[in-house]
Amino acid sequence: MGCGETNNRHQSEGNCVSRILREIVSAQNDVTNDDDCNVSCERSISDLLGETEPGSGLDTVPVILYCKGTCKPFKGFAVPEGRNHELGRTVASFFFRVKRVTKDNCAILELLISDRDHHHRFENAGENDEREGGHNQHHNQNHHKKDPESPVQQDTRNLEATGLCITVDLECFCHVTCLPAIAALNN
Repeated sequence: MGCGETNNRHQSEGNCVSRILREIVSAQNDVTNDDDCNVSCERSISDLLGETEPGSGLDTVPVILYCKGTCKPFKGFAVPEGRNHELGRTVASFFFRVKRVTKDNCAILELLISDRDHHHRFENAGENDEREGGHNQHHNQNHHKKDPESPVQQDTRNLEATGLCITVDLECFCHVTCLPAIAALNN
């Protein structure tokens, strides 16, 4: 069966991406309230549940989703609330924490970004632009850093949950890559 094809017998379960993401959500929820692969969705879920390393403190299986048709990695965008209820700078990420998968095959995904990017994007969100006139060169360089064009360009060290969520239709994806389980909520 090819990408996007349905089989009536399995239609109620959703596509394979949907099933994997449901399993990740279930495992993450268990943690929060044997394969030969070093990195795989099954291994990440086992690590998260403490099956391979009990008491690890892991709470998230970061995922990368690939769009149907193009097979390109999906990049999500969200805008945090800045100071005084102004909009902050746009945040983009290829890495997500699955928050929920609905019965109609939609998913709520939380953007994950590195702790360095998190600090620069959120601590400085909504600051007024007069600081960027050269008074703070370090701030200016980091604040206008170009967003990565592919997952390999995005920093994955110390990924953190952002609280920024988007809703996606899982029928639009044909592939999911799971990264090793991490502690994204405790940072």
